[in-house]
Amino acid sequence: MNWNTNEFIWLDWLVLAIGVIAIVWAIYRAIKKDKEKMKGADSQDYLFGKGEPWYVIGAAIFAANIGSEHLVGLAGTGAKDGVGMAHWEMQGWMILILGWLFVPFYQLLNNKMGKIITMPDFLKFRYTPRTGSWLSIITLIAYVLTKVSVTAFTGGIFFEYLLGLPFWYGAIGLIAITAVFTVFGGMKGVMTLSAIQTPILIIGSFLVLFLGLHMLGDGSITHGWEEMMAVCNAAHDGFGTTHMFHTDPQDPMYPQFPGYVVFLGASIIGFWYWCTDQHIVQRVLGQQKGESNEVVMKRARRGTIAAGYFKLLPVFMFLIPGMVAYALAQKEGSGIVMDITNTHDTDGAFAMMVKNILPAGVKGIVTIGFICALVASLAAFFNSCATLFTEDFYKPMKKGMSESHYVLVGRVATVVVVILGLAWMPVMMNMGNLYSYLQDIQSLIAPAMVAVFTLGIFSKRITPKAGEWGLIGGFLIGMVRLLTNVVTQKGEADMQGAFWENTTWFWQTNWLIFEVWLLVFIVVMMYVISMFTPKPTAEQIEAITFTGDYKKEIRSSWNVWDVVATLGVIALCAAFYIYFW
Repeated sequence: MNWNTNEFIWLDWLVLAIGVIAIVWAIYRAIKKDKEKMKGADSQDYLFGKGEPWYVIGAAIFAANIGSEHLVGLAGTGAKDGVGMAHWEMQGWMILILGWLFVPFYQLLNNKMGKIITMPDFLKFRYTPRTGSWLSIITLIAYVLTKVSVTAFTGGIFFEYLLGLPFWYGAIGLIAITAVFTVFGGMKGVMTLSAIQTPILIIGSFLVLFLGLHMLGDGSITHGWEEMMAVCNAAHDGFGTTHMFHTDPQDPMYPQFPGYVVFLGASIIGFWYWCTDQHIVQRVLGQQKGESNEVVMKRARRGTIAAGYFKLLPVFMFLIPGMVAYALAQKEGSGIVMDITNTHDTDGAFAMMVKNILPAGVKGIVTIGFICALVASLAAFFNSCATLFTEDFYKPMKKGMSESHYVLVGRVATVVVVILGLAWMPVMMNMGNLYSYLQDIQSLIAPAMVAVFTLGIFSKRITPKAGEWGLIGGFLIGMVRLLTNVVTQKGEADMQGAFWENTTWFWQTNWLIFEVWLLVFIVVMMYVISMFTPKPTAEQIEAITFTGDYKKEIRSSWNVWDVVATLGVIALCAAFYIYFW
């Protein structure tokens, strides 16, 4: 048997089948054991899960973030633009902000409100009920635009290049498998699948990286790295794709990533995603009944520190293998053929690496991890959709219904979001590079979220109406910008007419610069509105004020090793920036 075949052979299919059966059995056992322990689940157990160990929380945060946009989009942008998009991935330091700063705030609100909160709960409490409802609407729209559609689309591409399946078979099949898993698995299933797939995904991706470098270097990984750097340094008319910042206006990447503003723009998106997005925050909100604040915060913080280390890996797991794929495409006999002007080719970079680099049998093992990653990530989105709709819309309107009824309603809401996501896919497919599209959409949503959450927590002067209009106004401006992106083909089309000629600053401004100015505008607007609207109540201010006893609990929840581990994440992020500056 040819162990180095470039095809997915019977051995890979056998390994894949056995692996899937084993995983289904492991998840079934975990769910059954958990239900017996809980003596019957309620809707909060289904939606939030319970107090998991810190390492499971870290793996769950990591797995919730890793989706097909990484397997396909991040590797694709690595092949096309090198480390230009690494700013959005080298954000382990941002997850630390969630653990050290926001977890105590969320836990404080949990105590005051007597339940596990959702992000809309916080805005309803700090601002107005309408603000929280709008956050739910915005989050669900964001899932349609950036989660469901992207995951289904890129999953289809991955299976097309790796297994030879037609694109729509892969995309719809992924949705169907995940739907079944979500219905029967709940949050416990997501947590268990995350713990299973994380080591497989990490080991498999690094196998792709090292074996790719081995092939590129004719048997030497070190030489392969040097060859990759040399080939990528010569790309883009000699300006290269091996540096994080593009400051020369002549650089082909400068229009997309102008200078140092890229770091600020990436940080705004990262702050929203890692610190305020229900999809991520939900991973640290679960707790066992009767646990102290100290125990809950310690476990959640250590989970975020672990996730910070995990978050250092995707650049090496996906983006750099994309750069290796580009270099191998220049090497005769590698089996990888790629045209970087064709986004479909570059988006298939990682699947081509798996197919052409890994030996028989190992392809099947690695594919198991990738399927688990796709399902876990999409299932996490489904679970968050059910949570948001059920907890923030349906329960307040239909009180006193059975727990099974609430779970069913959450599932129906998820189906609606999935259908809308699939309907958006044809529009998304015409908006350029996948990963750039994803960050572009997030740059239109993030500023309003960052302004409202940050000022709501750190400023007692911001009034309820200011928060409400900051969120609604910022989101509507972002959606108008998105509409102009669709109409003007992201500002590239030559539009005629007085309207377009007088508004070119709005739809042609670089997306990162637009994002920064939108944040500034929302913050100023919120302060101005606060000057003319009623102040927040004493109860609202008290909700964000730490008492002396609570400060003591926070201090007792960490020790010197938590600080050392935190500094380790920051140092590794800094080292990456220094190397690829």
